[in-house]
Amino acid sequence: MVELGGPAPGFRLLTGAGEYVSLEDFRGKRNVVVYFYPKDFTKGCTAEACEFRDSYEEFKNLGAEVIGISGDNQESHRDFAEENKLPFILLSDPDGSVRKSYGVKKTLGLIPGRVSFVIDKNGIVRHVFSSQSRATAHVDEALAVVKSLT
Repeated sequence: MVELGGPAPGFRLLTGAGEYVSLEDFRGKRNVVVYFYPKDFTKGCTAEACEFRDSYEEFKNLGAEVIGISGDNQESHRDFAEENKLPFILLSDPDGSVRKSYGVKKTLGLIPGRVSFVIDKNGIVRHVFSSQSRATAHVDEALAVVKSLT
């Protein structure tokens, strides 16, 4: 797992629209919530994404960006975002290299982990929350930390 108070690993991944987004794009500008989730269109992941959607304006007003990352391909992300009206960034990590760089382990060795990170404007990890079963709790956890950073 990434160390609290340490630098967040950088990444550059594709969105559903085929555009690259990197963590560096936000350095010095915005705090970032990066959340890793198992799979598009599953019950828990949809609930989590919709909870982030419903709180997205609050995150934006607090100067934060939300980025969801899973191993799903760009087309899946595009469809998932469209169906659920997700206004934030979804990135495809097909080989799991970014997930691995953040130390996000698989649950029972099978299911990609559900872990969220709050990263400040300087690229420092300020909060880590891991819970496979409490998908929507990630939003409240992240929001509380983002509020404390403003």
